[in-house]
Amino acid sequence: MNIKKSILLRVRLAFLAVTVIAGAIFYRIGTIQLVEGDKWRQLSEDIHLQYRPVKATRGNIYSADGSLLATSLPFYRVAMDPSIVSGAQLKAKVDSLATLLSDFYRDRSAASYKRMILDARNDGKKYLILNRKQIGYQDKLKMMTWPIFREGRMGGGVLFEKIDKRYRPFKNLAGRTVGFLNEDQYGVGLEYSFNDYLEGKNGEAMFQKIAGGSWKPLHDAEDIKPTDGYDIVTTLDVNIQDLAESALLRQLMNKDAAYGSVIVMEVATGHIKAIANLQKNKNGYGYGEYYNYAVGEQGLTEPGSTFKLLSMMALLEEGKINLTDTIDTGNGRFKFYDRFMRDAKNGGYGKLTVREVFEKSSNVGISKMVNDHFGHQPHRFMEYISRVRLDQPLGFQIKGEGLPYFKNPEDKNWYGTTLPWMSIGYELKITPLQTLALYNAVANGGSLVQPLIVQQISKGNVIEARFRTKIVQKNIASQKTIAQLQSLLKGVVDNGTAKNIKTATYGIAGKTGTAQKLENGRYTQTYYTSFVGYFPAERPKYSAIVVIDSPKGFNAYGGDISAPVFREIADKLYAQDMSVQVSSETPRKIPEIDRSEFPYIRAGKVEELQMICNSMGISNHYSGNETWVTSKVSNRSIQWVSNAVEKPVVPNVTGMTLRDALYVLENKGLRVQHAGKGRVSSQSLPAGSRINRDQIIKLNLR
Repeated sequence: MNIKKSILLRVRLAFLAVTVIAGAIFYRIGTIQLVEGDKWRQLSEDIHLQYRPVKATRGNIYSADGSLLATSLPFYRVAMDPSIVSGAQLKAKVDSLATLLSDFYRDRSAASYKRMILDARNDGKKYLILNRKQIGYQDKLKMMTWPIFREGRMGGGVLFEKIDKRYRPFKNLAGRTVGFLNEDQYGVGLEYSFNDYLEGKNGEAMFQKIAGGSWKPLHDAEDIKPTDGYDIVTTLDVNIQDLAESALLRQLMNKDAAYGSVIVMEVATGHIKAIANLQKNKNGYGYGEYYNYAVGEQGLTEPGSTFKLLSMMALLEEGKINLTDTIDTGNGRFKFYDRFMRDAKNGGYGKLTVREVFEKSSNVGISKMVNDHFGHQPHRFMEYISRVRLDQPLGFQIKGEGLPYFKNPEDKNWYGTTLPWMSIGYELKITPLQTLALYNAVANGGSLVQPLIVQQISKGNVIEARFRTKIVQKNIASQKTIAQLQSLLKGVVDNGTAKNIKTATYGIAGKTGTAQKLENGRYTQTYYTSFVGYFPAERPKYSAIVVIDSPKGFNAYGGDISAPVFREIADKLYAQDMSVQVSSETPRKIPEIDRSEFPYIRAGKVEELQMICNSMGISNHYSGNETWVTSKVSNRSIQWVSNAVEKPVVPNVTGMTLRDALYVLENKGLRVQHAGKGRVSSQSLPAGSRINRDQIIKLNLR
C-alpha cells in the first residue's frame, strides 16, 4: 500500500513539474512576441541585414601604344529568387529555362535543374545559386533573353552577381613588371606600386544573410556606388618586350644559365621599353619570372668590367691620362699588397695604350691607373661615383628598388686592395638598372635621366598625373670626356671584347662584363656575364643591358654570352624602327626623281612604304588595317593591299626586301636560307601552308 502511494505521489509531482515548465515556456513565448517583439525583430535585422562593401572596378594598365597589359573583366555568377516568379509563369516556362541551363552548363540534366528550382520555391528559399561557374558578359546578355530571366530581377528573380577578374591579354609577357596584388594586399610590380590609383574606392550596399551563410544583395536607396580605379599608361612597348624576352630565353636555355635580365630604354627620355627577368624553375625545367633581378634587391651584385666606364670617366676628368698613353700590363698578373690582380688572357697583354686597356678590358691596366692616380685620395674617386648617383637609389617608380652598396674610405673594411678591385667592379653592389643609367647618360651626351616606366595616370579623358622625363644630372662629365668615353665604347665593339657583334649596317657602342661569383666568402669559377651599351652609336636611340648569371660551358664571358643577345635585340629593333635607320645615316641630298619612270615597290610595311611614296610625291591609297601590304598599280597610283602576315601560317613575303622578309619569317620560327640580291622573287614554302617549328624556307632574290 505504501509503495502504491509513493508511486502516485511521484507521478503527480512529475506532472506538476511538466505543467509548470510548459506554463513558463508559453509565458516566455508570449513575452517575446508581445512585449519584446520589436527588440528581437530589430536584432534579427541587424544580424541578417548589413551594409557590406562593394568592390570598385580596378583600373587598367596600358603599354605606351595603348595595348592592354592588364584589365579587370566582369564575370558573373547566376542566381535567382524563385519566390518572385508568378506561379503561372513558372509552370509555363520552367521546363524551357531548365533545358537552356542544362545545355549551357552541361553539368546536370534539365529535369535536375527543374527540380532544384521548384524545390527551392516550395521551401520558401529567396536565394538559389543555379551554378557556381562564372560566365562572361556576352553569356550574360544571352541569358537575359531566356524565359523567366527576361523578366529581370523584379519579375523573373534572376540575379547576375558581378565578380571582377584580373586578365592579361598578353599572358605572361612582362609578367613580373606588371606584377600582382593578392587578397592580403601583398604584391609586386606595377599592380602593387600603383595600387592606390588602380584600386579605386569601394562602395557600400545592403545585403541580406541567407541560409548557408551566403549574402544576397538588396537594392536600397542609400547604397553608395563604388568609384572605379584610375588607369595607368606605361612606357613599355609590347613588341620590344616580346623580342627581349624571346632573345633572352633562347640564350638562357642554350647556356643552361641560372637567370637573366634585359632592360631596353630610350636614350633621350629614359622611357623603359622592356624589362625581362627569367629564372630557372625550381624543378630545373624551363624559365619563369619570379624576381625582379633588373631592379630589385635580388639583382644587387658585383657588376665586374662594365664598371670600368666609371673608372675611365674619373681618370679622364682628372686630366692626367690620354687615350694614347701606354700602360705596361706585364704578364697579366700584378700584386697589390697581398692579392694578385689578373687579366683574362694567359700571359697578359704586355704594353697597351689606354684605349686598348679599355677595349681589351685589362683588369691590371685599369686598376694600376686608378691606384696610381687615386690611391692617395680615394675620396676623390668616390666623388665621381656620387656625381653619377651610383651610390643612391634612382627613385624608380616600381617599389622594391635595390639599394646600392659601396664601401667608404673611413670604413673598417676598407683595405689597400679595395680601390683597385672597386675600379674593375668588385667590392661593390649595384643593380643592372643603375649600370644602364650610367651608360645611357654617356649615350645622351652626359645628361643623366631618371628611368621612367609610368608616364600617365588617367580616367577616361581626365589626366590625374603625368610623369615627364626628369634630368637628374645635366652633365656627369665634360663634353670632351663624354666624347672620349663614346669613342672607347665604340672601340670595344669595333676592336675589342665585343667585336663578335659588330655589324656594318649600324654602329653599336658598349662594354662587356664578366664577374666571378662570390660564394661563402670565396670567388668561384661561376660567372655573372653582362653587356651594356647603346645603338645606333652615331645617333643613339636605345640603350640596353643584358645580364646572364652562371652560364654553363666554355667561354663564359660577357662578349660570348650576353653580347649576342644585345645584338639580336638591336638587329630586330633596327629592322622595325624606321626612326633608328634614318637617324643612324648621314643626311644626304635626295636626288631628283624621273617621274616618267614608276618606282619599283612591291611589298613591305605600309608605314614605311607610304613615307617613301609621300616623299616622292607618288599617289598612294590604303583603307585596310594590316601592318604589312603588297602593292597594286592602278592609273599611275599605288593601291596598297593587305598582307596578313600575322596569321599562324606561312606568310607571303614575295616582293619584300630581305630585311623585311627575315623579320617576318624568323618571328614565325622559320629558318631562312636565301640566294641572290634584291627583293624576294619566290619562296620554297607556299603562302598559307602550315608552319613547323625550325622549318627551313628558301628565298630567291632578284
